[in-house]
Amino acid sequence: MNVLKHFKTITYHKWLVCKGCFSVGLYRQGLLHDLSKYSPAEFWTGVKFYQGNRSPNNAEREAVGYSSAWLHHKGRNKHHYEYWIDYSLQGGPGGMAPAPMPRRYIAEMLMDRIAACKVYQGKTYNDGSPLRYYENRKEPAPMHEFTKKNLELLLHMLDEKGEKETFRYIKTKFLQSRFTGEGNKIK
Repeated sequence: MNVLKHFKTITYHKWLVCKGCFSVGLYRQGLLHDLSKYSPAEFWTGVKFYQGNRSPNNAEREAVGYSSAWLHHKGRNKHHYEYWIDYSLQGGPGGMAPAPMPRRYIAEMLMDRIAACKVYQGKTYNDGSPLRYYENRKEPAPMHEFTKKNLELLLHMLDEKGEKETFRYIKTKFLQSRFTGEGNKIK
């Protein structure tokens, strides 16, 4: 029974992200978003730990101490900031350092967060939900400052101005900027 429920959940999530990506002109990313969730390494773990009201990755973490599905997922999907963590030659925490994410993946990360909140919160979702989820994390995310500032800009804009205005901004201004992050001011 969980096979069908998990399949429906991840497919609905993927459809919501695809819809959001299409609305800002990220057609390829929308189509390819989270395809690894259908791989055996992620899918069957998701079925095993499926609960319907939160990510099965958290249930797997609680059961075994880590999430094998998440480790597989984050290494294959550029819309997760964890994908962009590399070894540091400057000696960051644990010898690791975040790299700046390209804007198109920051935009997809926003769509991913919106979709996850819509899937798991259902009718209680509102445009402030992704920002509240982000702000309620236990530890600060090890994100590059460029990535963090841009994600927070978009999350606050979504909360204050709604999806329509935020998506318009992403399509017409955010994705049009040539600033990449390293040594550049954030617009």
